[in-house]
Amino acid sequence: MKASFRQPLRFVNAISLALLFLPAVAFSQSDAMLSGPWVPANPHDIDFDNLPHVPSQHVVISDVRKEKGVHQHNYLIWHGDRYWAMWSDGPGVEDQAGQRVSYATSADGLKWSQPKFMTPVPRDSDPDSPYYGTRSPKGFRWIARGFWERDGELLALASLDESAQFFGPSLELRAFRWNEATDAWDDIGVVQKNAINNFPPKKIATGQWMMSRRTHDYKKTGVQFMFGGVEGLDDWESTPVLGSADELSAEEPCWWTLPDGRIAAVFRDNRKSGYLYRSLSEDDGRTWSRPTRTNFPDARSKFNCIQLKDGRYVLVSNPHPQRRDPLAISVSDDGVVFTKMGYLIGGRHVDYPHLIEHDGAILVAFAGGKQTVEVLKIKLDDLNALQMPDQPLVK
Repeated sequence: MKASFRQPLRFVNAISLALLFLPAVAFSQSDAMLSGPWVPANPHDIDFDNLPHVPSQHVVISDVRKEKGVHQHNYLIWHGDRYWAMWSDGPGVEDQAGQRVSYATSADGLKWSQPKFMTPVPRDSDPDSPYYGTRSPKGFRWIARGFWERDGELLALASLDESAQFFGPSLELRAFRWNEATDAWDDIGVVQKNAINNFPPKKIATGQWMMSRRTHDYKKTGVQFMFGGVEGLDDWESTPVLGSADELSAEEPCWWTLPDGRIAAVFRDNRKSGYLYRSLSEDDGRTWSRPTRTNFPDARSKFNCIQLKDGRYVLVSNPHPQRRDPLAISVSDDGVVFTKMGYLIGGRHVDYPHLIEHDGAILVAFAGGKQTVEVLKIKLDDLNALQMPDQPLVK
């Protein structure tokens, strides 16, 4: 493993520091991430329950409400001739000892196979263990971290660590490879020690893979990004996003490449500002501007953004600042400012979306009350028909 830490492009000056303490409704033009005649001056005033609805087909892949289990951390991919879904599957509350990763497959995204376990029982944490279903430093858990199509092979990433806190000192990110011959997943080793990603790696302009990294003490050190994965599965270097533990308590970053080649990284803020934060890189993710608060409302929940084949950007999130309800889809032409937001599903706790585009549709996997894995299938034609009101959409 290589390690590299570089200085940021620029430091926060007195003006940007002052902006941190302005009222939530005071945003500069450079902070804009949501815009349109339908957006009120204070985006927290949006009537999220009455956003224009985007039609979809809905299916539940797995439900553990009767077993009082947990389903969370949902991921999708299209590989070979089918969709694949994976998620964290454990006892009681999320991320307790004994949690494993499960998966299922589907030819059409609507009819899914019976779930199977992907990862083995974490050490010292089988159902008969005294640590099972606890937050103990002696118990271990797996957490689903996404699919990675590398060199034609289907890999699945999962983190392993102690279940006492977020995260344990033995934290590591591991990879499993789908073995078509045995119809099973093979553990092929450690991708990175002391690391948990948020979404699987994506290629950047340099030809390297890139993904986010949080270390076991990330709440003090902040978020990093990892580069590599070309020469070897475990060949990575890391660079920090300075300020990601200062201006905000950065969590669960999502990043995408803009049309001009810059990379935008967006973070949820665990200090409860109720807005997403954004950082930009002009050198393929090597250095980053300090994260600044945008005007895009957020419930402190995981979100996901992808670029469609037609060039547009689509983000699925929980925009209501006070609850994870509803799940909404937002559209941007340039990846910087989103001008449309549509209602997907709600009336209950729905969170942790992951989306992919395939064959004229978008699939969104999400969790219901952290106990169900569900999928929405949205036709691109229906998303294209989304129209916003020409006046502020307020409660």
